[in-house]
Amino acid sequence: MDTNTTSSQPEQDPQGNAPSVEQTGYYSDAPEMGGGLPVLQYWAEHTLSLEGPDLWRALTHKSACLSCAWGTGGQKGGFTNELEEPLQRCMKSVEAISAELQPPVASHFFDRHSVAELQQLTSLQADRLGRLSFPVILRAGQSHYERISWDEIYHLTVDAFQRPPERVASYSSGRSSNEAAFLLQLMMRALGSNHLADCSDLCHVPSTVGLKQVFGSGTSMVSLEGLKQADCVVLLGSNAPANHPRLMNELIHLRDRGGRVIVINPVIEVGLVKFASPAFPRQLLSGSDISSLYLQPIPGSDTALLLGIQKALIERNLIDRDYLQRHTEGWEAVVDQARSLSWDAITATCGVSQLELEQAALMIGASERVVFAWAMGITQQKNGVDNVHAIANTALLTGNAGKPGAGTMPIRGHSNVQGFGSMGVTAHLRQDVQTALETLLGRSLNRTPGYRARDLMDAADAGQVDTLLCLGGNVYAANPDLNQAKSALSKIDTVIYLSTKPNLGHFHGLGRTHTLIIPVFNRFENPHRTTTESGNNFVRLNDPGKTHLKGADLIAEVDFLSELAHRLHGDHPVNWRLLQDTRYIRQLIAQTIPGYEAIATIDETKTEFTIGGRIFDEPKFATPSGKASMFVTELPQLRLPDAQSFAAPAQTAGRVVALMTGRSYSQHNTVVYKEGDRYRGMPHRHCILMNPADVQQAGWQEHQRVTVQGDAGRLENIEIIFGAVRSGAAFMFYPEANVLFTATTDPKSGIPAYKRVPVLVYAAQ
Repeated sequence: MDTNTTSSQPEQDPQGNAPSVEQTGYYSDAPEMGGGLPVLQYWAEHTLSLEGPDLWRALTHKSACLSCAWGTGGQKGGFTNELEEPLQRCMKSVEAISAELQPPVASHFFDRHSVAELQQLTSLQADRLGRLSFPVILRAGQSHYERISWDEIYHLTVDAFQRPPERVASYSSGRSSNEAAFLLQLMMRALGSNHLADCSDLCHVPSTVGLKQVFGSGTSMVSLEGLKQADCVVLLGSNAPANHPRLMNELIHLRDRGGRVIVINPVIEVGLVKFASPAFPRQLLSGSDISSLYLQPIPGSDTALLLGIQKALIERNLIDRDYLQRHTEGWEAVVDQARSLSWDAITATCGVSQLELEQAALMIGASERVVFAWAMGITQQKNGVDNVHAIANTALLTGNAGKPGAGTMPIRGHSNVQGFGSMGVTAHLRQDVQTALETLLGRSLNRTPGYRARDLMDAADAGQVDTLLCLGGNVYAANPDLNQAKSALSKIDTVIYLSTKPNLGHFHGLGRTHTLIIPVFNRFENPHRTTTESGNNFVRLNDPGKTHLKGADLIAEVDFLSELAHRLHGDHPVNWRLLQDTRYIRQLIAQTIPGYEAIATIDETKTEFTIGGRIFDEPKFATPSGKASMFVTELPQLRLPDAQSFAAPAQTAGRVVALMTGRSYSQHNTVVYKEGDRYRGMPHRHCILMNPADVQQAGWQEHQRVTVQGDAGRLENIEIIFGAVRSGAAFMFYPEANVLFTATTDPKSGIPAYKRVPVLVYAAQ
């Protein structure tokens, strides 16, 4: 047995220091910077190809980007943002649009290919099948999907939704519009069900929960205009160059005006060291420096790292006590805890040296306006809410909340995922929204909280769900433990998917009696005018469009949902068929969703707006007292299990690491556009990124094939790739690696810990 894996090991090198930025040389085939000429090459290949005319029409269409929630959508068209700045489209946007412009799945395709065959496809292969253009059904005992009429669709779905409300659920993603989201939750709550699981349950729910507890609002308090006033950004757990490329322009602007960027990530992402944006032609070849300081903590230790920064701020008298006394509650306990912790305990937990933590504190303390931004490296942890509390505490200790150019800024991943939450698509509805909906519907609503995404899987696995409607998304592949997800979905009588393209869920997430796939319009071809919400609380108005698919039998989500609701509820308590007019839905949104009052006149004025009550430019917050509430955060206890705890063959010699799962460079959620990841030098999906020292100590070498064993399954024939990931950690691609682990969840938010998965890596036999 390898002595490195016979017992739990501290996840740091002997000196307790994280690797430095210079160790980007670990990448064997990765570029020296992010962005650059390959981005321009990709644009040229696609916009000058046969799909070019359709692609340009979609790019210039006045609608929000299909990709991340940074989004576009100013009044001047599809290339502008909320500040009307031009050229605000990135390669991720082109990838998403190009995938939607594929030809239709052939009319005979499902006749010729069984479900068993389709289950052999990868995410990339499923997406490349083309656009869904006609509805199909898989019936119990059948081997093939078959075409289905709309009459039968409504007959089956009405029957499915007439089950007891506690056995009816939905799952959704941010792919759709505010109007469809509002209609979905209104229909479900009118039925008496609060089981409105959402993809945000698997990504940013700790941000929503944590920020609401601290500030009374669960979204970013920083607008795009505010970000432009910052002189320091602390970026935690984000791979923005791959997932939010337009944010990189703002970081470049910040560095050009003399600001600082502190990056906190267990992996040195090359684009966060240097990035070449096409928006800066003079720097396209040389790139722009991004990180001023790069810290590599042990996965799952972010709270410890932030406590270290807090301790350094306190010891150097860099906290704003007057601000704390005037504008916060509970600050004394937070200060006392950070002061009482020993430096040895902090550095041993996070694996970052005291000197580096003090450097970060000095940068923050010397800055006038600091924005704290984070993505799923922070939230997808078993202490995700504590991580968010620790970020908020650090901002408040330095007075960096409630003033222009400063504050907390979660970076949402999907283009309208935040809008779905605003519309009430949540298992835990806000009291003020609940009261407004009760007024609208003329009766009391069920007050029992519903299922979040992980609760939904567990309930389905226990046989407690009869009907599931999926408005976009891929509930199968997005969940941990894919075997359990497949089993759970197979116990649901009727599963209904509203989708634009095939995904793995359509072939693995099959209902017991019926599985329906209903093809819908995407955002830029939707016949209705719709709205979406950015991660910075800006509401965009999307023009109607047309599909490139000839003779396609598609339906808009609002048309399907309103017709289903009418057949379920009749004309009461609202005129459901009237809701096929999205202008009417917007009137109801204005009446029931706080901060959305301006949507009532958006059809007449065409004026897009920032949602009221969320951007805090002064330290008066949306809590009952107007003060921010600060929460003591516990130092996480992080120990990896020993090798014997894994179901590996007897006498297996290997290495236990903390695995992080995440998206590749050309990927959007579970949709894969390219096989490899050029930023990390990973040529395909069956790789594990490891620290060279870990590999060499185990007696292996780069490109060797290994087995990766988790607590739920194993993946074999995985290629080792050297990368700038800290010692004791590793990285693999989501969703493929989801098969490895069960759902260790944050008890405060229910999110699975995708970013810290103990696995055993051992040499292939």
